[in-house]
Amino acid sequence: MRYGVNLLNFGPGTTPRNLERQATDARALGFTFAMISDHIAVTPDVHEVYPAPFYDQFVLAAHLAGRVPGLQLGTTITVIPYRHPLQTARMAANIDQLNDAGFILGAGVGWSAAEYRTLGVPFEERGAITDEYLAAIRAAWTEDPCSFEGRYVSYEGIRTTPAPASAQLPVWVGGDSPAALRRAGRLGEGWHPFMPTLQGLRAKLPVLAAAAEEAGRPVPELVPRLQIVLDERPDTEDRPLGHGSVDQIRGDLHALAELGATHVLFDTYPGDPAARGTAEDDRQVLETIVEKVVDTSTGEVR
Repeated sequence: MRYGVNLLNFGPGTTPRNLERQATDARALGFTFAMISDHIAVTPDVHEVYPAPFYDQFVLAAHLAGRVPGLQLGTTITVIPYRHPLQTARMAANIDQLNDAGFILGAGVGWSAAEYRTLGVPFEERGAITDEYLAAIRAAWTEDPCSFEGRYVSYEGIRTTPAPASAQLPVWVGGDSPAALRRAGRLGEGWHPFMPTLQGLRAKLPVLAAAAEEAGRPVPELVPRLQIVLDERPDTEDRPLGHGSVDQIRGDLHALAELGATHVLFDTYPGDPAARGTAEDDRQVLETIVEKVVDTSTGEVR
């Protein structure tokens, strides 16, 4: 497996300098990729969970591409309906060209109805918009000139180069709802659930495989994002993978390997600004993971 780090691009005290430090530390610890979260309008409900300042994921990825070589960059996730698909396609392809280690487009529908209202995008139609926009993004990566006719966007003869540098810029589809699993099977190279449980993965992976088979596509890779909380937890069916002791998290990684996971993203953010530690606390958590749980040089679980 390959291991990555979720860069925390928000909150009081976040600066370009400490964002670069996060990425540099990730590379120094042997992580091969780093991903960045998405919000455009930091509405009150967003601010409660992901407080301002909030650095744009694409701008930050482009910034880091020139300063931290050797680290694949990506988004976890891009809220696809927030931007015109031609804009998303161009930004992702450009960063894939500019970053020597490439780019991953994480794709999802988001959760903030207030943010959708602020941006003038219909929240109730977010799933249908995401599906159409992802199809348009793929077309823009492979067709130049590109024409597209859809319910939400239509255009003709648009020049879209540069194409991505990668033969296949991977799309990791987030979410674990039935609709998200269908979307991942039809449109993704990876399925990117957040805070999964082992029981949930075992139940949903066959659904993902069936969706891919129906679409005539390969089954997407399992590429989860684990929130890391180091403490002792009962081994119940609802324990999120990544929550527990070092031994429990080591077991979680072994279980993911048995399920065929190819990438695992570690996220040190506890989900509550009041519970967030310092940048040094985050680094110590990642150091513990590298020293006691995974060997980032080989990809093996210790």
